[in-house]
Amino acid sequence: MITSLSRWFELKLLSGDNDNERERLVSFFPKKSEMFFEQKPHDKLEFIKALQGEGDAVMMIGDGLNDAGALKQSEVGIAIAEDVSNFSPASDGILEAKELNKLDRFYQLAISSKKVVIWSFVISFVYNIGGLSFAVAGLLTPLVAAILMPLSSITVVLFTTLAIQLIAKNLKV
Repeated sequence: MITSLSRWFELKLLSGDNDNERERLVSFFPKKSEMFFEQKPHDKLEFIKALQGEGDAVMMIGDGLNDAGALKQSEVGIAIAEDVSNFSPASDGILEAKELNKLDRFYQLAISSKKVVIWSFVISFVYNIGGLSFAVAGLLTPLVAAILMPLSSITVVLFTTLAIQLIAKNLKV
């Protein structure tokens, strides 16, 4: 997962723990990855702000309330939780701890979901332009228009639902 994520992101580790696990963690991360230990919540928040000050967009992944400020400050904050009913309200997304190994697929699903939303707008736009064209030409009765309008919404919802389910299935999320 870390290798996959490093293709898209510059990875950095901020931990409130001491550096006893540094040697073990170094083997998981790319050589250029920076690691910071004994970080307090304020340190993490300031680190995120500094990265953003350099023009970087930041995705923060945190597992505790001590990460809430940094999660909220980042462009995307993902809370890792043992129990999804206990999550940080400062996060944009919640991932069960046992599913952490799927984080790269979670990211791919988010990117694909954005494309599905764009296509949903395209479908809606084409549907409405077509309907408007027929209505202006007088080829659409009010009754037919009243039936077609909710069908447009249903079409977009069905497309979105089925597309996301198919993408999630293919990604094994």
